[in-house]
Formats: sequence, structure tokens, C-alpha cells
Amino acid sequence: MSGGMTRREREVTDINEIIKILDSAKVLHLGLCIENEPYVVPMNYGYTMDGDKLTIYLHGARRGKKLDMMRENPNVFFELCCDITPFEGDVACRYGITYSSVMGRGRALIVEDMAEKRHGLSVLMKTQTGKDFTFEDRMAEVVSVIRIDVSEYTAKHRPLPSNMR
Repeated sequence: MSGGMTRREREVTDINEIIKILDSAKVLHLGLCIENEPYVVPMNYGYTMDGDKLTIYLHGARRGKKLDMMRENPNVFFELCCDITPFEGDVACRYGITYSSVMGRGRALIVEDMAEKRHGLSVLMKTQTGKDFTFEDRMAEVVSVIRIDVSEYTAKHRPLPSNMR
């Protein structure tokens, strides 16, 4: 994990709370950049947490812009959020939204090893569905699997303001 958060009172540091966020959110926004051209794509994801070391798995087509960009620059940024609820206030600047989020950076690797591809797909399906799946080589061959070795991440929660509860 890493610091640098502006609104420290919203920071989530309890690993169990971070895992709840990772389990609840279902879409990760992946940020890539080459030659000063940013690109963000929403993706389903899976994750593993070993202590506080986070690893993310993604899958997609075997060809395409995001893979080309990762090959050129494997440095990525990601964001995911859940528990999104808008709230109203008595004046415009008191309107807002509750949320929980995790964001961070790391290096993306396009997985070639078939055993790791199957593992990554199983992790993704467990995160997305809560169920265990196994994959045969022929199923894993038709997709790309991306592993993000996360170097730093932060988590944040914005609750409903106390005067609105």
C-alpha cells in the first residue's frame, strides 16, 4: 500500500475492508498510456491478496489496442469502485455520492504460461461469481490473460454525511 491521499479521513487501511471492496466491485477501469496517448478501458477482473500484496488478473481478446499498448508500455493504473449512492443537500455544494474505491499502479504482463493462464481465469471467475471454476487448455488458449503486479494501491470510503443519516 502507499500514501499520498488528500482526504486522509477517508482512507481505508484495514486489509479486510479493502478485500470487501475488491469483492464487491465488479468492473475495473484500466489506464494505459503510450506516446502521450491515454486510454482507459473497463474490464472484469480477479485478484489475489497475499498479505498486503495485491495481484490482479484480467482477460480479453488475443489481439487489440490494450495489448499493443501494454507491450509498448507495461506501466498501468487502475481504479474500481462500489457502494455508489448519490445524496442530496440543501445547497448545490452539499450534494455528493457515497462510494468505496481501490486504485493503484503496477506492471502488466501478458501471461503466456498455460498453467498461469488457467489460474488467472479461475481467480477472475471466483472474484466475479464467488464460484470455483477450472479451465482446460483449449478454453484458455482462445483468450489473453493479463497479470498486473501491483506496486502500490490505496483504498478510500466516503460515507453518507453524518447530518444525513
